[in-house]
Amino acid sequence: MGTMGELILVRHGETEWSAAGRHTGRTEVPLTARGEDATRALRPALAQRDIVAVFTSPASRAQRTAELAGLDDTKQDPDLWEWDYGGYEGRTTPEIRSERPGWYLWRDGVVAGDAEHPGETVEHVGSRTDAVLRRVRPLLSDGDVALVAHGHVLRVLTARYLGLEPAAGRLFRLDTGTLSLLGTEHGEPVIQGWNIPTAAS
Repeated sequence: MGTMGELILVRHGETEWSAAGRHTGRTEVPLTARGEDATRALRPALAQRDIVAVFTSPASRAQRTAELAGLDDTKQDPDLWEWDYGGYEGRTTPEIRSERPGWYLWRDGVVAGDAEHPGETVEHVGSRTDAVLRRVRPLLSDGDVALVAHGHVLRVLTARYLGLEPAAGRLFRLDTGTLSLLGTEHGEPVIQGWNIPTAAS
């Protein structure tokens, strides 16, 4: 049996909202100039990989990240959308805590928003990432698979890849414009590299 490929996780580059700590689920926010530079800096590392498939969130910031990073032939996967933050869309943690002291996303979740932001639980995000993993795991026998998406959804996906509950994504801080690698050791899932910055980060 040949060596299995790795899952390459790419969190999109910086946006004005991510830089400000604003929860960005389904709102379209473009990359900043700094975010674009950091994303371009991913090219050398990604060019060395044997990438057989690339899946992106439908969000334009994820698609632009893939483009600038030199990832071609991308396919959109709606299950890679960021966590739907419901009524907390666009708000920062301090703002939310002014109304809900001690609020913590991973424990307390979100409140319902409007029709475009109904909100979802961490378990629902976990179900979406389980679906992604079911689709991409068979492809790893041919090489690496890149997933270009968002901080929280990729953290939940990592937890599920490792066999942990979705809320264990809280353990894996993930910055914008970084690479992370999920692989195996002796047939068991492991983190091969995490939150790897670029020279432009």
